[in-house]
Amino acid sequence: MTRATARVALAALVILDHLCYTRAMESTYISKITARRFVLGRKGLWPGRRWSGKDGTTEAIRVAEAIQMDPLTVIARSHDIALWGRVHDYQPAHLDQLLYQDRAFFDYGGGLFIYPMSELPYWRVPMRRRIEKGRWGQFGAISQELLEEVRAELRARGPLGNRNFNGRVRVNDYRGRKDSALALFYLWLTGELMIHHRENFQRVYDFRDNIAPRHLNVAATEQEADNFFARKATAFRGLVREAKWGSSFSGFIERPVSRAEAQQWLAKLTEQGTLTPLNVEGSKERWYVLTSDVPHLSTIEAGNVPLEWQPLSTTTKEETVFLAPLEIVSTRGRSTWLFDFEYLWEVYKPAELRRWGYYTLPILYDDQLVARLDPKLDRKTSTLVINGFWLEDQALANNADFAAALARGLAHFMTFLNAQRLDISVMEPATIRTSVQELLNVGSISFG
Repeated sequence: MTRATARVALAALVILDHLCYTRAMESTYISKITARRFVLGRKGLWPGRRWSGKDGTTEAIRVAEAIQMDPLTVIARSHDIALWGRVHDYQPAHLDQLLYQDRAFFDYGGGLFIYPMSELPYWRVPMRRRIEKGRWGQFGAISQELLEEVRAELRARGPLGNRNFNGRVRVNDYRGRKDSALALFYLWLTGELMIHHRENFQRVYDFRDNIAPRHLNVAATEQEADNFFARKATAFRGLVREAKWGSSFSGFIERPVSRAEAQQWLAKLTEQGTLTPLNVEGSKERWYVLTSDVPHLSTIEAGNVPLEWQPLSTTTKEETVFLAPLEIVSTRGRSTWLFDFEYLWEVYKPAELRRWGYYTLPILYDDQLVARLDPKLDRKTSTLVINGFWLEDQALANNADFAAALARGLAHFMTFLNAQRLDISVMEPATIRTSVQELLNVGSISFG
């Protein structure tokens, strides 16, 4: 055999091996139950809280890849509810310390997510791309004098919030009422500023150079950032549809990703062994998962729970969890396919157009979303008021196990909120209300 023939034969073997590998991966199949449990578990929500304290909060955010923030405090802020559902004895002070004292995480972006500080070098690339495109690119181009005025104030006075800028030009914009608010937001969005701390959730800014740990105050290359976010686009969702992967990736890297480019990335990541394609019961689409997560899928498909997912105390079968309104497993239409459950956050809808309630939360029981709860915290009387309750399956109203799990969930929620009383007078059907009342002995139970 000549060298040329040998090279051709070797190339053919490589191609054949790749084809066999790809076909094998394409044949990987999981049930819808496995998909649901995996997504919940991958995000730290199933089969129960497996972390505790400030260190547990660190791990919960790291595993979740990102937690979305929101300022509304109808009961508690969305990000605090999200972490309460993952961390056994979570307190908002844990997150505040991690963000603004330890600098283990940073909050960033128009959608406002919490990310590990270790990711900052990669985020510097999409931050820089924002300077070059869209509305904020145009704003920066025509606002150089304004931006320099704001920089000068920060240099002279140290960390500042928008309220510290007086006598500014008034504007009518979603991002602020003064031109200084837009300038601060632009400098933050493009990475020159970071959040120093928050006062009543209002941002107080300082220069990145004064906040970021020195060893992380560097910028990755574009290729390094693209490689990083190609993985994160999948990890953030746990499972991602082939057709949606490109838009997810594009959202992270702040540049368009064509369908052809997305396919090239998926082929490359599959060949490298970073991603594994899947077939999921009930779906005609191809899905992708991190190859490092495949052992978890196998464990769940066999009817077991991954060892590192074991809860510290109660499971979601023993205690319901109320999911945050911006929880990634249920928001943006995800609950419809994964859980056969429609979830709408109707906080910005007029009352007459709401189907359920103002601050409705999905209720997680075992591995299913089974009901909706519209709670409000009356801070004057320290009362957790349930303004609405809607079961998907009315048969659960007569299920003693569910009633016990719901009662435990409400009791745990009251402790988290420092609520002393619970008002479930509007809860229907009456059978579930009576069961919960009997279990909690409402009116005498106290949580301090």
